Amino acid sequence: MDLDDTPDQAAWRTEVRQWLARHQSDAPPARGDFEDPAYVEVRRSWQRSLTEAGLVGVTWPEEHGGRGRGPVDQVIINQEMARAGVPGHLDVIGIGLMGPCIIAHGSDEQRARYLAPMLHGDEVWCQLFSEPAAGSDLAGVQTRAVEQADGSWRLTGQKVWTTSAQFAAFGMCLARTDPDAVKHQGLTMFIVPMDAPGITVRGLRQISGEAEFNEVFLDDVTVTDDMVVGGVRGGWKAALTVLMFERMMIGAGAETIGFRPDRVATALAAAGADDPRVCHRLGELTAELLAVRYGGFRSLTALSRGQIPGPEAGLAKITTVNALIAAADLVCDTLGPGALTDEEWGYMTSFLPGLKSAGGTEQILRTTIGERVLGLPAEPRVDKGVPFRELRTRQIAEVAA
Repeated sequence: MDLDDTPDQAAWRTEVRQWLARHQSDAPPARGDFEDPAYVEVRRSWQRSLTEAGLVGVTWPEEHGGRGRGPVDQVIINQEMARAGVPGHLDVIGIGLMGPCIIAHGSDEQRARYLAPMLHGDEVWCQLFSEPAAGSDLAGVQTRAVEQADGSWRLTGQKVWTTSAQFAAFGMCLARTDPDAVKHQGLTMFIVPMDAPGITVRGLRQISGEAEFNEVFLDDVTVTDDMVVGGVRGGWKAALTVLMFERMMIGAGAETIGFRPDRVATALAAAGADDPRVCHRLGELTAELLAVRYGGFRSLTALSRGQIPGPEAGLAKITTVNALIAAADLVCDTLGPGALTDEEWGYMTSFLPGLKSAGGTEQILRTTIGERVLGLPAEPRVDKGVPFRELRTRQIAEVAA
């Protein structure tokens, strides 16, 4: 396998590196408080600059404001930003997940209305998927959308673990429009203005002290029929597109393909840690992270051929998160309590365990990979072919019993 840049990629890397060198002094801090409106605005301005330079949405088609380049070109941008020590765009959810969903499933009017402001950071997006009783089993969402006489829809329910909801302009909401259909078939995807009457956003305080996620309440929120993405009862197909991109985004890593294990080795070497047991644990997690990196190259190959990431992307997510948790634990076990005060390792120790649920829990992803990639027999399902309304009745009866 030749992992060197092609001449075109080398020229692209030079272009990106030179632009970053000219504008590095204008970049905001890579870490900041997203509860601070001033920091959000600085990051929004930085995204506009990146977009004007053609460094945001590079894999999007040119007719939708992108550069029409391949996924490797996006990796090159990520690598060069990490090298320069500058942050990427503000709207990771919108550019990485919601934008591709609208491009794949949205109408021409939706693409014309929403994609350009999304690229420039003028309108940030959030993902209204998970609920208190429906996270990994996403098809079990209970947020209801009822059609009104004038063709509009009224949404009622609760979402949770919603990134960027505190400053998002729009959310993409998966809701149930037909409770008499089988649960996967009765779902519809809606674009929801986050300032609409009836929406309440509350931050969820994490052990790190930050509130990066939110819970969102929808109380009789009205949206017009032109806010439906992918057609009525087409929500599950649209949601799968989002989930596949999300799992690949988590598994591939933000800087390059996979987290760099040498950062762990550097932290341990600085403390003079040369215990054979430490080296053994470092070797194990290094092997895992390198496996993710080369698996990521396979995913990039598929993307460059126009394929949408498949269920196997979930395996990279599982391996990456578990290896990073092991890395943070190793550093803290070796360096002692002082590691918890370090900006990087302290943050990783408190943040990473929660990432195990993002994009689907490990148990759900392993089941999906086993059934859809390895062809193993399917797990018994009591909800197969059962209308969602009857399924809920059965669940309530079981709890009462």
